[in-house]
Amino acid sequence: MPFSFDNTYARLPERFYAQLPPEPVVQPRLVRLNEVLARQLGLDPDALRSPDGVAVLGGNRVPEGAEPLAMAYAGHQFGGFVPQLGDGRAILLGEILTPGGDRFDIHLKGSGRTPFSRGGDGRAWLGPVLREFIISEAMHAFAIPTTRSLAAVATGEPVFRETTLPGAVLTRVARSHVRVGTFEYFRARGDTDGLKQLADYVIGRHYPEASQSDQPYRTLLAAVAERQAELVAQWLGVGFIHGVMNTDNMSITGETIDYGPCAFMDDFHPDRVYSSIDRHGRYAYSNQPPIAQWNLARLAECLLPLLHADADKALEAAEQIVIDFARHYEKAYLRRFRAKLGLREACAEDAGLIDSSLQAMAQARADFTNTFRALCDAAEGNCEPVRAQWGESEPCEAWLAQWRERLAVEAATPQERVAAMRRVNPYVIPRNHRVEAALSAAVAGDLEPLDRLLQALADPWTECSANADFTRSPEPHEVVQKTFCGT
Repeated sequence: MPFSFDNTYARLPERFYAQLPPEPVVQPRLVRLNEVLARQLGLDPDALRSPDGVAVLGGNRVPEGAEPLAMAYAGHQFGGFVPQLGDGRAILLGEILTPGGDRFDIHLKGSGRTPFSRGGDGRAWLGPVLREFIISEAMHAFAIPTTRSLAAVATGEPVFRETTLPGAVLTRVARSHVRVGTFEYFRARGDTDGLKQLADYVIGRHYPEASQSDQPYRTLLAAVAERQAELVAQWLGVGFIHGVMNTDNMSITGETIDYGPCAFMDDFHPDRVYSSIDRHGRYAYSNQPPIAQWNLARLAECLLPLLHADADKALEAAEQIVIDFARHYEKAYLRRFRAKLGLREACAEDAGLIDSSLQAMAQARADFTNTFRALCDAAEGNCEPVRAQWGESEPCEAWLAQWRERLAVEAATPQERVAAMRRVNPYVIPRNHRVEAALSAAVAGDLEPLDRLLQALADPWTECSANADFTRSPEPHEVVQKTFCGT
């Protein structure tokens, strides 16, 4: 197989991971291959489709140059600390270099038991594997940093959850699988040398600019803070709810990782929750920014011994970076939502204009995606689609008048404004009822709904009559109330 492996994580000390191969499966069968991604990685799609290629993607064959391992990490899960988690059902095959010199992890999810499985079976089933395939590729199409999905392979084996389900393996691609929880693993053991080795590794691989700083670990923490602030603002801009923002699901590179009970909102409400395990709304839509800051504080605690020899000065530096997260987030959020409203310049009243639009949407139970897309038409003078979402009410008309008054301050032509708005307000999102329908059909053996959905999401910005049905809000009987992680 044409993988160009260069495995830097495997060169770290043995306490960072457990070396072991993936567990073979009975009958690996390729369900879907991301040919576009394969070519971007410098891989041959035909080779990946071959029996040898499918054997690699299913975990039955370790390709030449791979050094498979399960990564060790800890994590705060719903606020409670677990000192040892780790890859309980995943194997990092290694890192490949693309023709352009970029480095990516190749990761098998659902590849069997590891020393970190904690009694689990180490397997995944087809539904969650295809859910991650759909959502991660949609996020990539939205230009939001994310892990990617290279392939989904059926295993020919049953997986036992509440019922018997078809097993599957996902081949995941990421710039890194190091998490905040990876740092917490070493802090929990009082392993300052391990923390330093990990921080130096992350700086060398992902934040080389920090190595030029006279305070490299402080620069690292600040850089992670900015990336996470930008990422969460982007999530909110498309109505995305991660569902499980535990510290072991927070990538150190600012990529969206670990798609479990995630979802995109239909009708807007700031307290919207879909995850079946988030019973108290910890990871609700509007709570994602403060949770990201809370997670960053856990990373800052890990880095304290590296920030300064004086404990008080280390704490002062860490606190300032964590506090600054809010400023970075607000800046990213306002920039994102100004663009969604067709605004290029910054004005003091913009935050109020954005907030009042969301309040009106929540009151009217308006569809988040369709309302912002309707505003593209309203920017050209046709307000009827917005009224159809919000209702022809006095608050709606008052807000539209305020918005038009704000638009008049800027010099952009209506055509320029609308074109820009349609580049940030998606026409198609992975609506929960369409995702569930595609997954149910795929599990039953019909992949046509999955393929149609993936095709529509490949270009989520362009209006197309063939994709119009994917823009429809769910009927009452189609509404998805809960989403599940599949473990």
